[in-house]
Amino acid sequence: MPLHLPTMKDTLRQQLERLALRLQELDALLADPQLAGDMARYRAVAREQAQATSVVALYRSLQRREHDLAQSRELMNDPEMVELARDEVTAALADVERLQSQLQTALLPRDPDDARNAFVEIRAGTGGEESALFAADLARMYLRYGERHGWRSEVMSENASDLGGYKEIVLRMEGDNVYEHLRFESGGHRVQRVPATEAQGRIHTSACTVAVLPEPDEQAELTLNPADLRIDTFRASGAGGQHVNKTDSAIRITHLPTGIVAECQDDRSQHRNKAKAMAVLLARLRDRERDERQRREAAQRRDLIGSGDRSDRIRTYNFPQGRLTDHRIGLTLHRLATILDGDLDEVIQALAAARAQQQLEALETGA
Repeated sequence: MPLHLPTMKDTLRQQLERLALRLQELDALLADPQLAGDMARYRAVAREQAQATSVVALYRSLQRREHDLAQSRELMNDPEMVELARDEVTAALADVERLQSQLQTALLPRDPDDARNAFVEIRAGTGGEESALFAADLARMYLRYGERHGWRSEVMSENASDLGGYKEIVLRMEGDNVYEHLRFESGGHRVQRVPATEAQGRIHTSACTVAVLPEPDEQAELTLNPADLRIDTFRASGAGGQHVNKTDSAIRITHLPTGIVAECQDDRSQHRNKAKAMAVLLARLRDRERDERQRREAAQRRDLIGSGDRSDRIRTYNFPQGRLTDHRIGLTLHRLATILDGDLDEVIQALAAARAQQQLEALETGA
């Protein structure tokens, strides 16, 4: 039985000591009556304090059990206490290892966008009509995945192809930690299969791009200058009944400084379509800012999961072999049908675990 005290890397312990000091500062800030006058600042401090409190509580528990473990090891030198001490050492070792693991996870940097809802933009790429049909398959996969998690989904805009696929489709997914689950889907998705239009039975390769954007705060709309926006109305097309063909209810918003465009036509209300299009526009602008920030930080170590660049080929769906391969982590699964039916958990959990491991390694080295 191992009786040695497990050790935590000094860099992690130093971070925990700094966090304990930061918690004292946050407690003092929240006790300051002046902070209540700035509710946005108050909420941010309260959120940071709550997170720090839970981590520091874990750290204090670890310190207590480490102390218990050290004392029990000393008692093992007493012949009369050795059996009792051995039991306590075993229990304390298990607690120390469990608490160390929990603290390592708790210290991993968390993206503030993880808890947000998300927009999923799917665009057909190389492959013509087959690519558009694959875009429809991907849309269905994400919608089914959302259903499995109890999310609410809606189509914000769509551009249908002749055979029932999508040249482009934008989904909004609403629920618990949507962006955290879907963040790894951004990139190039490649399909290998025999198209329905292929008479010779030859396998074709087509591609789509997926972009997952966190939905911004409602207050973010206030930061846009109305003079920078061009808002056009037009007559909705496609399914939706007779009403959509009688009124110009569809909305297209162009952000003039960047040329970014967002539109929505799925609602009969022009006002609601405008609000939805504005939300998509804000998400795209926010994603642009995020990409620019990432490029400025390109000197940092490349993330294991990929840059999120839309040109990255992240995954291949091979229909003849029923195989899905995620190229970022070398994951291959031979159950393509169930994955396309929305059973994405194994893929997403593997990507999250790989990212967490990479973050932990950076944390331990102080990178």
